[in-house]
Parts: sequence; structure tokens; C-alpha cells
Amino acid sequence: MHYGKVALTPFMLGSRLKVAAAALALAAPAASLSAPGWNPDQAVEIVVGTSAGSGSDTTGRWIQRWIREKKLVEVPANVLNKPGGGGTIAFTYLNQHPGNGHYLMVSSPSLLTNFITGRTTLKYSDAMPLAQLGAESVVFTVRAESPLKTAKDLAERLKVDPGSLSFSIGIAIGSHNHIATAEVAKALGADVRKLKVVAFSGSADGVMALLGGHIDVTASPVSGVLAHVKAGRLRMLAVSSEQRLTGDLAAVPTWMELGIPAVSANWRSVVGPRGISEQQVLYWDEVFGRLARLPEWKQELESKMVEPTYLNSRDTRRRMDAEHAQLTAVLSELGLAK
Repeated sequence: MHYGKVALTPFMLGSRLKVAAAALALAAPAASLSAPGWNPDQAVEIVVGTSAGSGSDTTGRWIQRWIREKKLVEVPANVLNKPGGGGTIAFTYLNQHPGNGHYLMVSSPSLLTNFITGRTTLKYSDAMPLAQLGAESVVFTVRAESPLKTAKDLAERLKVDPGSLSFSIGIAIGSHNHIATAEVAKALGADVRKLKVVAFSGSADGVMALLGGHIDVTASPVSGVLAHVKAGRLRMLAVSSEQRLTGDLAAVPTWMELGIPAVSANWRSVVGPRGISEQQVLYWDEVFGRLARLPEWKQELESKMVEPTYLNSRDTRRRMDAEHAQLTAVLSELGLAK
């Protein structure tokens, strides 16, 4: 059975994002750390707007590990979790350090959607994009003992009564996980405004609520649920990729296979505070370019089913500009734009 067609936003392009990123990266000139310019002279702070164990937190700790172990940065690097406000607390903290290239923040599409939904007065343009590092498809997961055995079971429940199930959707209303859930419901002809969604301080907190029986379904990155699935505590029903993933997710169907054209991916980017200099941007362009080429980094992404979608500062800005317009239209349609 096939359901109504859903228009895909740029950040919902799954593997197409990987192809576009590769093309842009090949076209971009490389900076050089040996050129005269800025170098950090104090510890680097990697700010994460979610709780420990979330997808953004994991990305931040990967960055910390590999720039330290491979000596990509000559000063210490620390991860600072600032959960709350759907990521706005961390963003506000970042911009309390304007022009300071020692402060970085791991970001997701919530950097764009929080302004669109009226959660904050800070726009994505109040940050300086430095790199996009990867993208994760959204997976829909239930407890092992859930009566929802398959993605078709979930689809039928949503069709009949979209308010009969509770969904964990990450850190904010209007987030990428929320949009992914709404796209599935919309394709089924359900009223997306009747969805029962709950935001937490991070996807890891939503998973814990699922394990405790407080939530029926979680829409989250694969990395947040994979260990629990392997332990037999959770069951993945469907993934929002264009094609089936490999490895541990080879048996998990895509929504596309079921005739439900809902495809979404959550990117992981790094931004700095507004006002940082061109020399600081060039420095981080070089660092993240080298990080993205590390075999160990690529293995880290692969182990968590994260697509390597590296973009430099300039091209990350271009992608954010394009996605902001698209997300504004999508969230307006869902009744979430302010």
C-alpha cells in the first residue's frame, strides 16, 4: 500500500546528503595550519546542548578524543554539557563569548528550528558554522514487550488514532525527530496536530523513559538505542533512511519500503560564537578537515551508523541557509512556526 507523497526538505535527503557533501568538500580549498594566523592559547570548550549519552554529546566526545589523541589541537579540549531549553541554554552560553574561537558547540537542526518555533530570539546566523561532520537517520523504537511488533502496526495505530501513542522526540518541539514523526503521520493521512509528543533534555533521556514504560515510541538517532536493542530490551520498527542500513540494522525496514515516503536525517555540525575572525575560521576549517579524513574517525561514524557528510565552514553555512527556508515551510505546515 502507498500513502500520500511527502515533500522532503534538504536535511531529509538521507544518502543524498552524503553525495552532496562529498562534492562540496572536493571543491573547497584547504586552509593550512602552517600559514600565519590564529592558534588557540587556552583550553578549547566543546559545548553540548543535550544531556550525557545523547547523539550530540557522543559527537562532542568523539571530537574531543580524536583532536586530542591525534594532536590536531595543541591545547586541552573539554566537553561541557548545557542541557535545557531545547538547546537554547547552550546556544546562549556560546554567544556569551563573542569573537572567542576557543568556544565550539555541537549543533543539530534544532539550531535552526528553535528560532522558527519561537523558542529563542537567537537565529542560526548568530553562530559561525565551522563544519558539518555527519548525519544520522531517525529510527522508531519500542520496548521489546510492546504490542507494536512491526512498523505496519505502528502505521495502523497512527492512522486510526494519532493521539493514542506517546512519542519521545529529542530535545525540542519542532526538532528533527518531531518532524520525522510528523512526516510519517502526515503521509498516513493522520492529523499531525493530534500527535502526543514529549521533549527531553536529550535523546538518551527519552530512551530511558521508553525503557521505564513512560513512553510508547521513541524517534531518535540509531546511536541512542543500538546498545539496548542488542541487549534485547528494545526493538526497532523502522528507519527513516532512503535505503536499508547495513550491519545491525540490516533487518530494519525503511518507511519507504512500506510505501510511506518519509525520509529524514539529523546532521551533526559544529559552530562557533558570532564575531570570530577569519583566521579563527580558517584554523578550525583545517582541524575539522583533518579530523574528517582520519581512518579512526570514519570507523567511529560507521560503528554508530552515522553517514560521513563533512562540509567546511563556507558550505555548512550554505546548507543551513537552504534548510532554514525549507524548515520554515515545513514547520508552518505543521502549525509549529511562530
